[in-house]
Amino acid sequence: MITIYRAEIKLEEKLMEKILSLVAALAIGIVCFVGYAHTEEKAYVGRRALVAYFSATGNTAKVAKNLAKAVKADLFEIKPQQPYTEADLNWRDENSRSSVEMKDKSSRPAIKDKVEIMYKYDVVFVGFPIWWHREPAIIDTFIEEYDLSNKIIVPFATSGSEEIGDSGKNIQKIAPNAKVFAGKRFSPDVSVDELRKWAQDWL
Repeated sequence: MITIYRAEIKLEEKLMEKILSLVAALAIGIVCFVGYAHTEEKAYVGRRALVAYFSATGNTAKVAKNLAKAVKADLFEIKPQQPYTEADLNWRDENSRSSVEMKDKSSRPAIKDKVEIMYKYDVVFVGFPIWWHREPAIIDTFIEEYDLSNKIIVPFATSGSEEIGDSGKNIQKIAPNAKVFAGKRFSPDVSVDELRKWAQDWL
């Protein structure tokens, strides 16, 4: 009987050792997971942003680059498949390429490159010059090329005197599942600090 009793004690001890080992392993796993999650939280705080822009004369490009710098966003230039010439941009000529495009609300000029990882961005700042009181047709091409569902889209523009107008409303119509804001027109000489303060509302 004593032998059997000792055997039972040893069996219980081995079982307890296994239980303690399992509990220890589980505890280590939880600690590692919490540590990893904490690291991930530190690695990314706020929304991921992209600054996409079309610039015909360089003014919008200057603002876009400063905005990307201000908010530490990725930068993408919307390049037309067929570059615009000086004659194309002559708004006084009703037969110029830009004039013809802007008269036709269904015009969609082709774009040269594509954002391959659009899915990872939460906020897309879209920059452009004001043409005929609104966003250039190539911006509509850009918006329609992607699934922008649940993304925040914030237009920004440059112009000699015109405001951004209904550009935000126009973009909202062709991206109905996104949240599009009215946006703002900036001087090409706007400071990085001013752009940072403006953009913080969406980051």
